[in-house]
Amino acid sequence: MLTMGGPDPESAPPPTAAEEAAFEAARTRMVRDQIAARGVKDDRVLAAMARVPRHEFVPASQRSMAYEDGPLPIGHGQTISQPYIVAFMTAALDPQPTDRVLEIGTGSGYQAAVLSRLVAEVYSIEIVEPLARRAQADLKRLGFRNVKVRTGDGTLGWPGAAPFDAVIVTCAPERVPRALVDQLKMGGRMIVPVGPTRGVQELYLLRKHPEGMETQAVLPVRFVPMVTP
Repeated sequence: MLTMGGPDPESAPPPTAAEEAAFEAARTRMVRDQIAARGVKDDRVLAAMARVPRHEFVPASQRSMAYEDGPLPIGHGQTISQPYIVAFMTAALDPQPTDRVLEIGTGSGYQAAVLSRLVAEVYSIEIVEPLARRAQADLKRLGFRNVKVRTGDGTLGWPGAAPFDAVIVTCAPERVPRALVDQLKMGGRMIVPVGPTRGVQELYLLRKHPEGMETQAVLPVRFVPMVTP
């Protein structure tokens, strides 16, 4: 997700053992109170949300708020999405252990990290080059080895790695880019917010069938527009 303003990410010293214990407790509460209590029941998704250290994907100045129920600025006009939205979109995508997933909008790398614990490979595209570099470095540092990140125009997808079992989009196009549909395997799933550049959009779950795309509206949301070069 994208927002205007906000601080640039800054380097932070590694958390102390006491801080890590506090973060783990906060992460447990996040999963229990913000996610499971609101209807996300997929055990694998809940376990992934409980394992991935969200505080490692936010600026040092935001770490104390890393497990609160809301988005946080990560610099360059972008945010890390609300934990519930990350969990909801991930569960709706129904990720499978053998899946290869395309993500449009890497941001901090947090969503890719969650997915990486659930699927075989994640390919993630970010249009803001400094964020792509930082996310790639953080994912590598934290041991998420099955995620590939590159800078580029998300509307074009990643043709060289296609087809994908699933596609997740974290910004709102006015219509679903054709390239993303073309790069989805038959039987594949896509979760994407679609709608006007201002106001409420609809989060859609799409499934690709030989006769066309099955489309299901699953949640009203408010994302910023998909950015293109």
